[in-house]
Parts: sequence; structure tokens; C-alpha cells
Amino acid sequence: MRIPAHSVCTAIRDDIVAGVYERGSRLTEELLARRYGVSRVPVREALRTLEAEGFVVTRRHAGACVAEPTEQEGADVLEMRMLLEPLGASRAAQRRTEAHLKVLRGLVRLGQERARRGNSEDLRSLGGWFHETLAQASGSPALTSMLTQLRHKIAWMYVVDAPANPAESWAEHGAIVDAVARGDGERARAITALHTERSGAVHRLRFAAGQDRADRVRTSQHPVNVTGLRH
Repeated sequence: MRIPAHSVCTAIRDDIVAGVYERGSRLTEELLARRYGVSRVPVREALRTLEAEGFVVTRRHAGACVAEPTEQEGADVLEMRMLLEPLGASRAAQRRTEAHLKVLRGLVRLGQERARRGNSEDLRSLGGWFHETLAQASGSPALTSMLTQLRHKIAWMYVVDAPANPAESWAEHGAIVDAVARGDGERARAITALHTERSGAVHRLRFAAGQDRADRVRTSQHPVNVTGLRH
């Protein structure tokens, strides 16, 4: 069975974000195909997609390599997020469904509960799901795709410290959902802008923080021909 290129792309991107492939390292089709248990055709397609996303660059005499973002590029990614997430929240206030609201409210309840317990790992995952759902509620596939790509980039470029006051952060999540539920796009935009600005303060560039590579590398959970891959 032919493995879809988007599944291979997800696998390679996840490993780049996790630090399995160092910045600047070569990505040869043959080795990648062997690693993920696929042919070279979906690998080639995946590398083209990752190059368009900015995770991969093609170098003369070297071929495909992991990109090496600059500090300016890292700052630009955070700035784009600060502009687009409030737009997504404003759109969500007009286009969300009851299903979106149910998921968002459930995530807020869980987040507030975990914040009281001080479980930072759970909070990080819940926060990611919250913002992913909020983006989907915008009803704009293009905007959702851009925000998803920005989240991948931020996870790759930055170490994110736990917020000083997680309960306050999740209170802001709750206020965003309340505004979205009321259809108040301006308030949803304003609260999300404030929340995004505050969250940016706990981001530290990985390649500027002197973090040892061993702290970043996680064991890959691939090959890709398994069920449950997130796209």
C-alpha cells in the first residue's frame, strides 16, 4: 500500500521539530525512505512541501538540508502569530459551531483544573489543543493552516517556559470562549491579542539558549504506516 506523502511529511516535520535532525543536517531521500519504511517518491514530495513551509532548504552540492532559522526569522514567526491568532478568534465568534464551543469549554475546564494542580505538561498539551480548536472554529481553512504551521515553527524554534500564573492564563482562555460564545468578535480579538502578547514573553529561542541537543532529541515514534497520525 502506498503511504501518502502528507503522512511522510508529518513524520519528517515532527522529527525536525523534536530535534532528531539538527539544523543544517542533510536529509537524503534514501535514508529517509528507509527510516520511515516508504519509497523515495513520497519522501521527495514531502521534502518539497517542507521546503515551502521553511523547514527544509535545498543547497547546491548538498541537496535537501534542515533549515537554519535566524533570530530575526524567529521574531517574525512570533509576530505573525500575534497578528493572526486574534483574527482567528474574531472569525470564530461569527462562525463557530456548537461542537466547537463544547470542545473549547471542555478544554477550559480541564485546563483550569490542571492549573490548580500545577501539572505543566498537561497544560502545554491542553493549550495546544485549545488554540488548534479555536483556529478551526474560525471557519477559514487557509487561516487554520497558517496558524498550524506557525505552531510547528514556534515549537521548533523556541523553548516555552511555563507561565508564572497558569490559572490567570486559563482564565484568559475562558474569557476568549465566553466572547466567542456571545458572538462578540471585537472582545474575542482583544482578549486573544493580550493573551498572545503575554505568552510570547515565556518563549526563548532554542538556538540562542545554549540548550544541549540531548535535551531536545526525542525518540521518533515512526514509521509512518501506522494509524493515528495527526496531519
